[in-house]
Amino acid sequence: MQSIRDILADLWKQGGGDAPALDTVALTGSEPMLPSSFRVAAAAQAGIAAAGLAAAHIWRLRSGRAQKVSVDMRHAAVECRSERYLRVDDKPPPPAWDAIAGVYKTGDGRFVRLHTNFPHHRDNICKLLDCKPEREAVQAALLKWEGEAFETAAYAGDCVVSFMRTPAEWAAHPQAKALSELPLLTIEKIGEAPPRSWRQGDRPLSGLRVLDLSRVIAGPVAGRTLAAHGADVMLVSSPNLPSIPWLVIDTGRGKLSCSADLKTEEGRTVLRNLLTRADVFSQGYRPQSLAALGFSPQDAALLSPGIVYVSLSAYGHVGPWAERRGFDSLVQTSTGFNHAEGQAAGVAGPKELPMQILDHATGYLMAFGAMMARVRQAREGGSWHVRVSLAQTGRWLWGLGRLGDGIATADLKDEDIIPYIEQSPSGFGTLHAVRHSAMLSETPAHWSRPAVPLGNDPPKWPSRD
Repeated sequence: MQSIRDILADLWKQGGGDAPALDTVALTGSEPMLPSSFRVAAAAQAGIAAAGLAAAHIWRLRSGRAQKVSVDMRHAAVECRSERYLRVDDKPPPPAWDAIAGVYKTGDGRFVRLHTNFPHHRDNICKLLDCKPEREAVQAALLKWEGEAFETAAYAGDCVVSFMRTPAEWAAHPQAKALSELPLLTIEKIGEAPPRSWRQGDRPLSGLRVLDLSRVIAGPVAGRTLAAHGADVMLVSSPNLPSIPWLVIDTGRGKLSCSADLKTEEGRTVLRNLLTRADVFSQGYRPQSLAALGFSPQDAALLSPGIVYVSLSAYGHVGPWAERRGFDSLVQTSTGFNHAEGQAAGVAGPKELPMQILDHATGYLMAFGAMMARVRQAREGGSWHVRVSLAQTGRWLWGLGRLGDGIATADLKDEDIIPYIEQSPSGFGTLHAVRHSAMLSETPAHWSRPAVPLGNDPPKWPSRD
């Protein structure tokens, strides 16, 4: 089983980093940290450390000065559950899930998971099942279906669900086979452009302009991470798409926020104007959805030569499921994690991982990939495309090995969390939230802008002078 340092070294190598930089990193803490048979805390620590090391590397390139990076495993694990620890004016989060979201049994004795946190997904489920939005009614309707047949029909009906597969069933699936040919993340040159110099500033990413077109957790965490190291991050949201308010607050720290309806020419013009002056375009929509609106990686490279375009997908950009919607909980179910964790816990059915680690770890990998691609751009020019997916992060997590006694680990208590909480003002009230766990000795990570409501700011970049 790989040590955390070896895991980090592999990530750093995949990103194109030089080995001596690893000597500046201190990793503290030990496994098991949370109740799981999987190395979830190791994944959290390594992903956050990779992003922190990339920021320190950029600082050395900009200033000529090296600095130390340290990441504590417990702090990293807490940060990868940051949404559950957020308090607004001392109020805890509302229920995380819609009333009919979750796991159900099907008529063939298998299990499916429904994701209904967005109203239109819930409505589509009820339309397909011809039932009321009540758990008992949904369960009764699902007993008339076979699990995999329901999954297929649900996606045809614009629902978002997953059929619980065993690890062996997932390994035999055509999508898993397609992903087996891919690395954890890809960083590819997609166009020619002159190198862009680093801007002046007192933080690693000072002056870096990042467009954040993402929702829920993974993509927003990437933007939050880049903001923690000084980037100007502009979250662009549609006024016509639903959001999850608690996640908007938690992942919105450090960001500006504007609105643009990309289904209109006016909205597309707003985004094009922002894009022409951006350094990074980070997006979490399905691979072809933005392309249809004129914002594919190639389109972005033409509008802003030298751009770093970061694409997040649920199941990867190749294979029969390349266009399939998905969320962390669903990918866990589809790819064997829930089955394996249930077996480890001795339960007859699915068991979730103790955090949405596919989301969070993928977010840090997005930020890591964006920074390392920006390093290449400054060195050799070009426009670059970074691709990650929740399923590939899951494949990586599987590859880290299992903890034989991990599932019996006691979960963290309230008093364990207190050292990692900071207080800050926001556009929603006073926040108590998890601070960033990558500690940089010379340029401490922090969010210089408060979280604000969606669409709070004009679609205009702040001055870099």
